[in-house]
Amino acid sequence: MKNTYLVFLLSCIFLLSCKDKHHLDSVKISGNVFGTTYNITYLNTNVSYQKSIDSLFLLVNKSLSTYIPTSDISKINAGDSTIVIDEFFTEVFHKSIKIHKETNGYFDPTVGNLVNAWGFGPKNEKKNLDSLQVTKMMQLVGLDKVSLVEGKIKKETPEIYLDFNSIAKGYGIDVIGRFFESKNLHNYLIEIGGEIRARGKNAKNKIWRVAIDNPNTDGTRSFADVVALDNQSMASSGNYRKFRLTENGQKYVHTVNPKTGFATESNLLSATVYAPLDCADVDAYATAFMAMGLEKTKEFLEEHKEVKAILMYVNKNGDLVEYKNNN
Repeated sequence: MKNTYLVFLLSCIFLLSCKDKHHLDSVKISGNVFGTTYNITYLNTNVSYQKSIDSLFLLVNKSLSTYIPTSDISKINAGDSTIVIDEFFTEVFHKSIKIHKETNGYFDPTVGNLVNAWGFGPKNEKKNLDSLQVTKMMQLVGLDKVSLVEGKIKKETPEIYLDFNSIAKGYGIDVIGRFFESKNLHNYLIEIGGEIRARGKNAKNKIWRVAIDNPNTDGTRSFADVVALDNQSMASSGNYRKFRLTENGQKYVHTVNPKTGFATESNLLSATVYAPLDCADVDAYATAFMAMGLEKTKEFLEEHKEVKAILMYVNKNGDLVEYKNNN
């Protein structure tokens, strides 16, 4: 799944400081999933749900992972039109349509062929496409070319390749959060590869707090801001670490612009998005913002007041600037 690197859990420090006092009331679980790591903390119980959580992760992967050849999405991408999709795939598909419309097409899971061709998907092709090749591949881009009919995905052209990696990680977090709520657990923080869903309070009975990384390219870590998550989800996306350079120095980034088909940088270095929404939603918004660039993202935020963002960009003078709309 899409890797992001922008969020560090300050809340973990707070929890460690309370370990002796609250060890029976909180459980911490960590591991690997979706090509990255996860850290989960939940309170008011001493029951471990590790097996249940791992089982849910397996189900999400079986449905949505393009990195697993036997998953439903991989079979659909390979041309199998007989797959009856499950509730996970159905919800992510409907969410994708909604966010595709909200972002005027800047979020588009049908960009998968181009993601692969530029070298950022499971096929890892690493092609240096010219404009004619991109124009041809853009004929396979457009979520309006895909529909859900009687539980099955229908594509206008079999070669259309769906890629939910920019929403599925956040969705996996939501699946675990809903599981906790079904167990009457309402104080938890779930983090997978930097994406977060926070509910209730931490072990100090305070709102969960997380820090936002500066977009450093030299391997160092420094913090740009700290955000309190009051029953909110957060996701971050950035191109400053996940990119590749050609022999002649051309830079290609992992965010493929679904409007142009090119893997070139916008004027945003990173976008961190948080809101009282599902993590899947903010995950998708963060990806869309990186393609939209600074000005279009500002316009979006003006129209969607519930969505908060911290945008890092370089101004005309070469200075690193932070924009945020959380006032």
